Amino acid sequence: MNTDPSAEAVKPATGAAVAPTPPEGAPAADGTQQRLGANGWILLLLTLVAAAALAATGLLWQKVTGMQEQLARQSAETGVQAVEARTLAKQAVEQTRESASRQAVIEARLAEVAVQRTQLDELMQSMSRSRDENLVVDIESAIRLALQQAQLTGSVEPLLAALKSADLRISRAGQPRLALVQRAIARDVERIKAASVTDTPGLLVRIDELVRMVDDLPVVNAAPQGVAAPGTGSASGASSGSGLPVWWQRALDTLGHEVRKLVRVSQIEQPEAVLLSPDQTFFLRENLKFKLLNARLGLLARQIASTRADLAAASAALNKYFDPSSRKTQAAATVLQQVQGQLKTAELPSVDETLAALSTAAAGR
Repeated sequence: MNTDPSAEAVKPATGAAVAPTPPEGAPAADGTQQRLGANGWILLLLTLVAAAALAATGLLWQKVTGMQEQLARQSAETGVQAVEARTLAKQAVEQTRESASRQAVIEARLAEVAVQRTQLDELMQSMSRSRDENLVVDIESAIRLALQQAQLTGSVEPLLAALKSADLRISRAGQPRLALVQRAIARDVERIKAASVTDTPGLLVRIDELVRMVDDLPVVNAAPQGVAAPGTGSASGASSGSGLPVWWQRALDTLGHEVRKLVRVSQIEQPEAVLLSPDQTFFLRENLKFKLLNARLGLLARQIASTRADLAAASAALNKYFDPSSRKTQAAATVLQQVQGQLKTAELPSVDETLAALSTAAAGR
């Protein structure tokens, strides 16, 4: 064992836990112990603080390391997502371009289809318009022809038949723009049915009957009928009772008959009727026939005023030159009065509304 004092003096300096040998004297030893105790506590406190700081640093470092790892993972994920996003973006751009190109192609096709549809619509409208125009022209021609027939015959039956046929054709066509024409036709049909129209065929028959009766009408200055002819009836009886020869009696009767024919007494109110000769009587009858025929032509031509004037002239001639006491004259006068009574001044009802509607439909308005 080394007992060197210098070695003992140096040995305490190498370790903090070994207290140096106190010098001689008690007071010095107590002060040193107190200083050593305070330093120990400070050292312990510093050690604890250092340990706590080291522990906190370790924890902080561990936390920072975790955060770095998390940030690294998030950065990696973000990079992957960014790559995926770029890929998706490229795909989206490509799809957008492809969609745009497809849309352009579709729009071009739609434009072509729209043009074709427009052309098809125009073609259909043109065909429909042509068919409607042909239908309108046919109906108008038929109505105008029926109107002429009605004017010639004086009957509304041809006009009514043409209007009903036109209404049926329009109903079968099923065109809405011809509805106005159909309504106009209905109104014209109602107006024609309600109108009062002259019975032209019946009047023509009566006028023809009057023309046939003219030749048998006796004039006012005609010789009386019913004078007994010589040598008949009572003359034969007288000759048998008178004792004269038969031939002589016949000669006397003939002479007396001729004498009685020379003188005739009758009442005539019209002096002109007395002066008619047989030739003038013939022309009188023919003139009366001409007046009746003129009235017939005027009736066919729908010249109502002219017809009435001719019938009035025929009535005046009948009353002036023909025997009013004759049954034939009375029958002719009765028929003539019936014709004048049945003759009306009403014209045929017009179909102007239907014709105007047809013109409007033909113009496409």
